[in-house]
This record gives sequence, structure tokens and C-alpha cells, in this order.
Amino acid sequence: MTPLLTVEQHRDRVLAAVAPLPAEEVPLAAAAGRTLAEPVLAAHDLPGFDNSSMDGFAVRFADVEGADAETPVTLRVVADLPAGTADDPTLATGEAARIMTGAAVPADADAIVPFEDTAGGLADSLGSVEVRRGPAAAGAFIRRRGGDTRAGDIVLSPGERLGAFALAAAAAAGVDTVSVTRRPRVAIVSTGSELVAPGAAPERGQTPDSNATLLTALVTEADAEIDLVDRVGDDPAGIDAVLARAARADVVVFTGGVSAGAYEPVRLALADRIAFDRIAMQPGKPQAFGVLPDGRLVFGLPGNPVSVAVSFEVFVRPALLALQGRADVDRRLARLTASESWTTPPGRRQYLPAAVDLVAGTVRPATAGGSGSHLAASLARAEAFAIVPADVSAVAVGDPLDVMLIP
Repeated sequence: MTPLLTVEQHRDRVLAAVAPLPAEEVPLAAAAGRTLAEPVLAAHDLPGFDNSSMDGFAVRFADVEGADAETPVTLRVVADLPAGTADDPTLATGEAARIMTGAAVPADADAIVPFEDTAGGLADSLGSVEVRRGPAAAGAFIRRRGGDTRAGDIVLSPGERLGAFALAAAAAAGVDTVSVTRRPRVAIVSTGSELVAPGAAPERGQTPDSNATLLTALVTEADAEIDLVDRVGDDPAGIDAVLARAARADVVVFTGGVSAGAYEPVRLALADRIAFDRIAMQPGKPQAFGVLPDGRLVFGLPGNPVSVAVSFEVFVRPALLALQGRADVDRRLARLTASESWTTPPGRRQYLPAAVDLVAGTVRPATAGGSGSHLAASLARAEAFAIVPADVSAVAVGDPLDVMLIP
């Protein structure tokens, strides 16, 4: 019998077949979840001018140096500067301007006195102010022009995902369009004559198709597009028919029909076009992968839901992110300690649906049912996959483990 491939061998073969999709220009407002193809450069300095970080008074540091409650300094207030004003009032010795947070600092001022350090606070727009605590140094509470970034600096790099923080950074840097890779189009195909639609009352021998729902959500979370969701029975002729319906897809993901049973439609239809292998992992030992002549990537995953979830995370999700040109295609790993003991299959790396306590730094099985690939309901209680090396036969309380965190 052909020896089992390691997880890394299969994954490396998958990623070697992936090239980033073409780039397209999109408005910033439509770029959430997309992956940058070109760097975002700052269109201007940020901040674009020296501005106040506090509500208070713009002053000459020399006028208020050393001021305190016993020896206060009184200044004449000659201007009022709300955020957004373009005014740049002249400040002579002994003069100040009331200023709000974000307003441009007058050219003659070199420090800000917060209103909490004055006697009268912000009550009067003009008149005078008594400073009861001087700033510690010149430049106090002033945000300098270009202190965040300078015009032409790289704000975001290719391969970065445009989440909320990245989008805000691009907007602040004066950018309104970005170059991003096209989203991968994915076809999801469940196989098996026993499958019925969710919500239908299954008869004897039938089971609800939860894999399509699972994969639709996982593909969407990976920032890819759903091109087709379909279901075929155990007739191999249905596989080529569904491939024809999925002609626009970049990736086709089959679930079920890939192992060594008598009714395996994916294997029977595609054995001469993609590779069918056994991987040293649990769950998820039977895997299929290949590239069709038209360039479509085809994944064949096991049929049981936990196997589908693990296989997607280990093989399909990295491929979808690589198609988008993502710099990092892996989930975050945490090093946690086991709070319960459990056994693992010999010679295969285990990916156990797990619950984690990040405060305590611990991990445990999500259910008492262990890692059975059929335990679909257990996925609802899983926050992570505990990764147990292939050379470990049992996990004891206190053992350290790498844990794949699933947001």
C-alpha cells in the first residue's frame, strides 16, 4: 500500500499550484476584505500640519516655563481656534490662543497648556487666562506634521488584508482607490445519494447536507466568492455535469466520494485528472487535489463534517488566501497546555476540535466525543483545533500543544 503523505507534503503540493489572481482597481469603500496587490502610498503628510492634542491654550513656552499654583502666569487670549480653522494668529510675548483638539497650532506657539492646568479653563473665548502649571518642555501636547507618516511613505504593503484598521489608514493617508487581487470564485459540491437539504425530514439512511452550509461560511470568511453550491448523488456522471456548471469557478471543492469505498463518485470520475492520496492526519486522511487543464483547482475532501472543517483549514483556506496574494496564509497558533487528557491515533497528526481558555492558557476537547469526524454538532462548541504531533499517542494534563485559533 502507498505510504501516507505528511500534511506538509500535501500542503506544499497544493500551494505550489497556486498563483495570485489578477489585480483590479476598486474604490476604498468597496475594498473591505480584499488583499492589496500594490502598496498604498501616503498622498500627503499625516498629520498634515502641527496640531493640538488637547483642548487648551497655544502659548510660547518661554512665557509659561515654571508656572505653578504659587507663581501663576497670566496671558492675554487674542484668538480662538476651533478644529478646522485655517487661522494662524500672531502671538506676541505674553499672548495665547484658545485652541481645540486637532486645530492647527499657530506658528508663533511652541507648546499647549491643557485647560485643566489653568484657573479659568475654557470658559472665556477671549480675555485672559491664568496658567497654574506650565508645560514640561517646548513641544508639549503638539502633534507634529508628518509625525505618523510622510507623503510617499508606504502605508500598507502588498499582501495585506484590508480590514477596518487598514482601510482607515488608507483613508487617512488620502487614498480613495486601491489595487487588489480579484476574489477567488469557489464552487462547493456535496456528493452522496444519502444527502438531503437542511430542514428536510431525513428518512432511514438519509442525512442532512451540513457540509455545503459549513463550506459556504468558511469560504466567505476566507474573503472568497461563492460561485456555485450544488449536490450530486453517487453517479460519477454527475461529477462532469457539475464541473460544466462550475465553469466560471477558480476552485471547485467536493466533499465526499474520495475514499476507497464502492460508491465514490469523485474518485471514479476524476482519478485520471487529479491525485488521490492518504494523509497522515486525523481526521482527514483521504484527500484529493489537482489542477484541471483549464486551470481550475479541484479539492476532494472527506465527507464527514469535522473532516471537512479540518481539511478546509489545513489545505483549502491557505490556497484561497494564496490566490489572493495574501502575505500570511496561516491561522494564528497559540501554545497552550492541556487541561484534560485524551488519546490520539498512532502515526497521524491529530487536529482535535477544542475549547480554549486564553486567560488560563489551557486547551481541552470541545466535547466528550473526542475527535470523531462525524460529530457535526461538536463543531458548534469548538473555538480551535488542538494539534497533536503524529509521534504522540496520548495527551496528558499539562502537556504543551500548538493550538490553531479559529476566530
